[in-house]
Amino acid sequence: MLRLHIVPTFGAGSVADVTTARVRNWRGKMLAADVGEPTVVRAYQLLRALMNTAVDDMMIRRNPCRIKGADSYDVPERPVLSVAEVFGLADSIAPRYRLLVLLAAFTTLRFGELAALRRKGIDLAGRGVVVRRAQAELQNGRLFDKAPKSASGVRTVSFPAELVDEIRHHLEHYAAAGQDGHLFVGPQGGQLRRSNFRDDWVKARKAACVSAELHFHDLRHTGNTLASTAGASTRELMTRMGHSSSRAALIYQHMTSDRDRTIADRLGAMIRKEGGGGASGDSEEGSERT
Repeated sequence: MLRLHIVPTFGAGSVADVTTARVRNWRGKMLAADVGEPTVVRAYQLLRALMNTAVDDMMIRRNPCRIKGADSYDVPERPVLSVAEVFGLADSIAPRYRLLVLLAAFTTLRFGELAALRRKGIDLAGRGVVVRRAQAELQNGRLFDKAPKSASGVRTVSFPAELVDEIRHHLEHYAAAGQDGHLFVGPQGGQLRRSNFRDDWVKARKAACVSAELHFHDLRHTGNTLASTAGASTRELMTRMGHSSSRAALIYQHMTSDRDRTIADRLGAMIRKEGGGGASGDSEEGSERT
């Protein structure tokens, strides 16, 4: 972010030369050049942090990053698939990646976490996936497995019993050999890469007739939404997602008409069980007393 978007404009000269007008012009040029809004926002946040340090060090008196609203953006609603659409997508992709789609949707693991999974991380008897590492890629293309950002990222996520046969079939036909072998590998046996997987993803997405805007990460979004609809609490969603904060989990607990009707039906069952819901005459009497 610093190298590509900040240094070319502000790298020469002193921090005292960075004015609010220059910051506004810099931001406007990035947006005009079709740089993605999330990237523009992150670049602005980084520049503002740098200028805050300059203020703390008394190099400048005031932070020039003072553009209202430049540090945030509205996140567009991402596509959410139905269960049938998830399986339709799994049916449409290359067989070696079928389980990748299913686990992404029904365990909500990230691509990097799935790419780092080993055979020993699959517990068929206990129906759990043990997440210990996540794949990362350096600028030179080298892949390596790294620890999660926080302790909550190390977790065991349960999967539905309906996936047991799918996992067993994958282990027998596509996973690398040995307990340390990667669960997902490419056609030549190499490690799974986002860049190599993309063509298969695009073809499957088109064949399954799902939204062309669907990203692989949206399968995680789908899974979290389905789990919330199934009744998962905020704490349970946090555990499955590997988050230490409830902020992201709360996103998936937005109300839907179907879920709202279910809640109303359960409230009705409680009313019937407790013998509530008196006749209209009783209500009128109650009103008079009030």
